[in-house]
Amino acid sequence: MPDPRESLCFALDVPSAAEAEKLVGLLSDRVGVFKVGLQLFVREGPPLLSALKAKGAWRIFLDLKLLDIPRTVREAQRSAAGRPVDFLSVHSEALLDRAALPESSTDEHLPKLLGVTLLTSLGQAELSQLGYRQDLAVQDIVLMRAAIARQAGCAGVVCSGQEVKRIRQRLGPGFLLVTPGIRPSWTEVKKDDQARTRTPREAISDGADILVVGRPIAEAPDPLKAAEKILEEIEQGYRDRTQGS
Repeated sequence: MPDPRESLCFALDVPSAAEAEKLVGLLSDRVGVFKVGLQLFVREGPPLLSALKAKGAWRIFLDLKLLDIPRTVREAQRSAAGRPVDFLSVHSEALLDRAALPESSTDEHLPKLLGVTLLTSLGQAELSQLGYRQDLAVQDIVLMRAAIARQAGCAGVVCSGQEVKRIRQRLGPGFLLVTPGIRPSWTEVKKDDQARTRTPREAISDGADILVVGRPIAEAPDPLKAAEKILEEIEQGYRDRTQGS
């Protein structure tokens, strides 16, 4: 059974480096990956990444959701290689020209690319507003984009827990499934903007590799205890997976 800590990613959705460093120091013994998103990275810049590493961050997921021509994405990935970045997210639209992207899966010096399938804030109603055909379901789009990401040489994709099982069945083992929108049954997130959610146990049981958790830990009275409870659920999910195989 994998170490549950390797499957827990904490989203550093805070406005300052000081707050981020404090949380890393608190949670580094329980959390295997720390996610830095647009809010924090735009404010603090690349030096933040080294500061987080110094505070004990095992691995860092730079979640910038790059969307540009493949050449620009390639150069951004190479620039990130000079920083302590293990994962870098990119939208599937930038992955269509495989020849323009580097082989992140074979170059250990490059951060691993994670293809963004469909934002977890989007549901079927939002897809209709964006002009998608009514007969095209969320899972259909996610599966198509996951296949594009794999063909482009990505190490994995970012997808909601609701699509994990089908992607795992379709693409098999060895392809990382990173899952945001994780909501433990014992927590309540106010003004939740996630449309497609799953509990930690459900997502791991279905085949997820890394769970991205933010507010259920950050807003808990005791963040460390909340992280430990999620680790217990992750371990239960791995047991479910083993018993079901």
